[in-house]
Amino acid sequence: MPLRQAVVGRSLIASAGETVGQQNMLQLIQLRWIAVVGQILTIGFVEFVFGVALPLLPMLLVVSGLVVLNLFSLLRPRAQGDVSNGALFAGLLVDVAALTALLYFSGGATNPFVFLYPLQVTLAAVLLEAWSTWTLVAITSLCFAGLTLFYVPLQLPSGSHEELFQLHIIGMLICFVMDVALLVVFMTRINRNLRARDARLADLRQRAAEEDHIVRMGLLASGAAHELGTPLATLSVILGDWKRMPVFRESPELLAEIEDMQAEVKRCKTIVTGILLSAGEARGEHPEVTTIAAFFDDLVEDWTATRPVRELAYELQIDDDERSIVSDSALKQILGNVLDNALEASPDWVGFKVSGDDDSLTLAVRDRGPGFAPEMLAQLGKPYQSSKGRPGGGLGLFLVVNVVRKLGGRVEARNVEGGGAMVTLRLPLAALSIGDRGER
Repeated sequence: MPLRQAVVGRSLIASAGETVGQQNMLQLIQLRWIAVVGQILTIGFVEFVFGVALPLLPMLLVVSGLVVLNLFSLLRPRAQGDVSNGALFAGLLVDVAALTALLYFSGGATNPFVFLYPLQVTLAAVLLEAWSTWTLVAITSLCFAGLTLFYVPLQLPSGSHEELFQLHIIGMLICFVMDVALLVVFMTRINRNLRARDARLADLRQRAAEEDHIVRMGLLASGAAHELGTPLATLSVILGDWKRMPVFRESPELLAEIEDMQAEVKRCKTIVTGILLSAGEARGEHPEVTTIAAFFDDLVEDWTATRPVRELAYELQIDDDERSIVSDSALKQILGNVLDNALEASPDWVGFKVSGDDDSLTLAVRDRGPGFAPEMLAQLGKPYQSSKGRPGGGLGLFLVVNVVRKLGGRVEARNVEGGGAMVTLRLPLAALSIGDRGER
C-alpha cells in the first residue's frame, strides 16, 4: 500500500549554495512526506472502505518510523556538507525496508502493491552509482522472493472469488497509476535538470572560448605595442630635430604642424604604454592612486579633447567622490570604447552619468542614435555582433563585457523610449580599491 517516494537524478544543478547531493537528499525528504501521506490514506481506505482487516499497529509504527527519519534528515543536508552516494543509498534502503515491512503485514507477494519495487529500482538507476544500483536490485529481488514465503495473510471479507479477484484488480490498477504517475513526474523533473545542466555547461564553454579569444587578442595587442614603441620613439626624435631646424622655426605654420604631430605621437605612445600596463608588462612602475572624481574628470577631459564631440552631458553623483582608488587603464580604455560607440551613433549629443554608493559604481552612457537591433541585445557581449557592417566589427562591446566581468561587474544594454540607447556598467568599488589591488 505505500506510496513510493522518488528523488531527482544526480544531474540536478545545485542552487542557492547547495550541492547536487544536498538537493537530491532534500527531494528525497520532500517525497517521503508524500509517501507517508499516501500510505496513511491507502491503509485507511483499505481498512474502512474495502473492509479488509489490517494489523494497524505495526503498520502505523512503520509509517511513524519514516516520519521520525524525515524529521532527523531535515537538518542533515545543510549541517554536514555534501551528501555522498552512500547516504543516498542508505535513504533508499530505508524506503525499501519500509515497503517490505508494509507488504509483509498486508499479504506479502499477493499484495498488488508489490510492483512498486521496479519503480524504486528505476529511480535508483538514475540517482545512484552503478554498484549501488545493482546492490539495490539484488536486495529488492530477495525481498520479493522472501515475501512469497513469509508474510501475514490478509483477512479478506467474505465474498465470491469474482469479488475477491475484482478487489485485486482494483489494487493493481491503483499500483499501475501510481507507478506511471511517479515515473512521469520525476523523469520530467530529471530531464529539466539535465537541460539546465547542459545549458550551464554550454555557457561555461562559451565563456572559456571568449576568454581564449581575449588572450589571443591580448597577445596580439601586446606584441603590436612592443613593435610600435621603436618607430614612435624614432618619430619623436625626428620631430624634435625638425622643430630646431631654422627652416621650420622661421615658418609659424610648419612649426604649428610639427607641434600637432608631436602631440599625436605623444598620444600614440600613451596608448601603447596603457596597453603594456594592462598586460602587466610595465615593469618598475607603481599603480597610480587617484580619487573617483579625479579619475572620471580626467577621463572625460582626455576623451573630449581627442574626439569631435559637440555636446557631452557629464554627471558625477557619488556620495564620496574623494575616495581613493587605483587608476585602472583597462577601465579607461573600455569606457572610451563605449563613449566612442555612442559618439558614432549620436554625433550631436552623448550622455555620461557616474553614480553609486559605498559599495558599487554605476556608469551609464547614453546616445540619441537609432538604438540596438533586437538580435544585438540578445547577443550582447558576443564577438563580431555589430551593426557597422565592417570586418572585425563588434569586438568593442565584447571586450567591454569581458573586462567588466573580470572586475566582478556586469554590463547591461537597452533601447531608451523616445530614441537612443543606453549602456550601463555596474562595478564593485572593491575592484578599484587600493587594498584589493594590492592583494592581487
